[in-house]
Amino acid sequence: MAQPLMPHATASWLVDNTALSFEQIAEFCGLHILEVQAIADDTASTKYTGRDPVRAHEISVEEIHKGEQNPDYKLQMLKGPDPVRRTKGPRYTPVSKRQDKPDGIAWILRHHPEVSDGAIGKLIGTTRTTIQAIRERTHWNISNIQPKDPVTLGLCSQRELDALVTKAAKKAGIEAPTDNRLDGDREALIAELRQEREDAQRRASEAMLAEEAALFASRPREED
Repeated sequence: MAQPLMPHATASWLVDNTALSFEQIAEFCGLHILEVQAIADDTASTKYTGRDPVRAHEISVEEIHKGEQNPDYKLQMLKGPDPVRRTKGPRYTPVSKRQDKPDGIAWILRHHPEVSDGAIGKLIGTTRTTIQAIRERTHWNISNIQPKDPVTLGLCSQRELDALVTKAAKKAGIEAPTDNRLDGDREALIAELRQEREDAQRRASEAMLAEEAALFASRPREED
């Protein structure tokens, strides 16, 4: 399925400017629902400037309205951006994130040993030599490496990691692990965030009505 050119920025705009469900936004932007929740709750590691997908001609206002009226409706893009394909070399990682790569690699090696070095290299954007050194604990900085979730570190998306783990498990003939994080609280969190947005909209409407009433009351009345 085609995805917006800037999925996180688009998700931020949709959260702030529409009544679409987090599930709809996650599906449309190709993100994990937890990423959308983090954006909505302002807990994402990176703050995104919203990008209007309507102005970018990626979705129509009518399509958004369809989604707002039916939470089960799957949004359709008008036209997806032409993908930029890399043919050689590891994926690009921002300079600010490169120091976190060893921690992300160590986390995958510990929790998902079935994932191949080649797959880790493509996901994190590193070399087989580095992965092997971390696995054998011969890395020059091994004493400071702490296994940390690469999604939390911002090295990949949850959807990318889930797809990688599922593929590796299938190839190894084992059952893919189930992501049970926040299973018990996720629905409650989503409901809470939605209620907060609705309360904020209600308060804004009440303030606007009160302001209009005050302006009307302050106008001088014409004498009979």
